[in-house]
Amino acid sequence: MRLSEVLAVALATGATAYDLPDNLKQIYNKHKSSKCSKVLAKGFTNGQSSSKTFEYCGDISGAIYIHSTGSGGQYTNMDVDCDGANNSAGKCSDDKSGQGHTAFKDDVKKFGISDLDANIHPYIVFGNEDDSPKFLPKDHGMQPLSVMAVVCNGKLHYGIWGDTNGGTSTGEASLSMAELCFPEENPSGDSGHDDNDVLYIGFTSKDAVPGSSANWKAKKGKDFEDSIKSLGDKLVAGLKA
Repeated sequence: MRLSEVLAVALATGATAYDLPDNLKQIYNKHKSSKCSKVLAKGFTNGQSSSKTFEYCGDISGAIYIHSTGSGGQYTNMDVDCDGANNSAGKCSDDKSGQGHTAFKDDVKKFGISDLDANIHPYIVFGNEDDSPKFLPKDHGMQPLSVMAVVCNGKLHYGIWGDTNGGTSTGEASLSMAELCFPEENPSGDSGHDDNDVLYIGFTSKDAVPGSSANWKAKKGKDFEDSIKSLGDKLVAGLKA
């Protein structure tokens, strides 16, 4: 796709990206090729392959991220998730596995919406609730609906922890998140980003929850992201490589 076409898609979706701050650039490069020394849980896939080489890692102080033990150093991919309100609307209409609710439906109702909407809210599916293997981010300090940082396409975006996975897959995010990260790839409910180069960072602090300061009633993903950016910037600034 030519640059002019990429820009046209970005403008159509309202997607703009933030440059990586130096500390996050160092973190991305350092940990991508490094072996995780503090494995929190392992035995997961990326949703595209049956290879159970993905793990949740605690090597970054105050944070959790997904990493692969595969050769060459990898993070994970971005499969599109359409769970929640309006799960078959718009570009989520071709999602074959969408559910009508997210894991935190009851938590988000207090902000005046029935549930997260994958077409609007850039959320990340983080954690796996099956018994084998299982990983519950709340056991490590993460709070539902907390801000998460996502390094994708060489840029930085912010979303929230909005859902969990019942199986062994990692690397899922809402359609809105995929549109922010990869507008040129034209994601949909049945088409995401396959390369294992996406870094998802969850923060293990109660201070990561935006609460009512987030624009939960936003009409566009970018508008919601803008409402959590200041908190995201503060959290990312506190990370050390």
